[in-house]
Amino acid sequence: MGLAESLRVAFPGPHPAGRPFLFAAAVVLVVGLFVSHVLAVLGLAALLFCLFFFRDPARVAPPRAGAVVAPADGRVVTVGPAVPPAELGLGDAPLPRVGIFLSVLDVHVNRIPADGVVTRIAYRHGRFVNASLDKASDENERNALAIRLPDGRMLAVVQIAGLIARRILCDVHEGEAVRTGARFGIIRFGSRTDLYLPAGTMPLVVPGQRMVGGETVIAELT
Repeated sequence: MGLAESLRVAFPGPHPAGRPFLFAAAVVLVVGLFVSHVLAVLGLAALLFCLFFFRDPARVAPPRAGAVVAPADGRVVTVGPAVPPAELGLGDAPLPRVGIFLSVLDVHVNRIPADGVVTRIAYRHGRFVNASLDKASDENERNALAIRLPDGRMLAVVQIAGLIARRILCDVHEGEAVRTGARFGIIRFGSRTDLYLPAGTMPLVVPGQRMVGGETVIAELT
């Protein structure tokens, strides 16, 4: 690994969603240099925080047929059956669900869990309770995606706002073919991501386990 590549790994560039915040922090820093040292320090702190929060590291999906990878970095807070969001039209039968909580220290770029085609995207307004709580899946503001797998089965991934998060961004569209591990959005600032697996799929993770978005295998489709 060369020096340039090592630096990219250690200091990944920011996601495009962070550019307005980085620009605002940089303006505060520059103005502070001429007006107030306190303002300059606040601007520098904000700039460093935004560079850290919006970091967008490269990820490599495992070359395993049928692997479903984590759609986000963070800690698994729930594993068990749950009814998928009604707005996706996937029925009212419970499906295996893995819930991942993202703190402000985690990478917040969301990743596609498996190859397929996005068949539906549905945004629903809601509350902003603590995303680590199980009720956040039902009550909080969210953006849900349904993905049809190559074998015709469906899975869903849901971006859920948290106590601090107020903005969910999704960069894919209905009808778009997507690849495992590809970026598809980001949530600002602290949130949760739920993954609903096809019926009969056994999750390979447990509550408390740390996830690496786009790389950690959550399940294998059989």
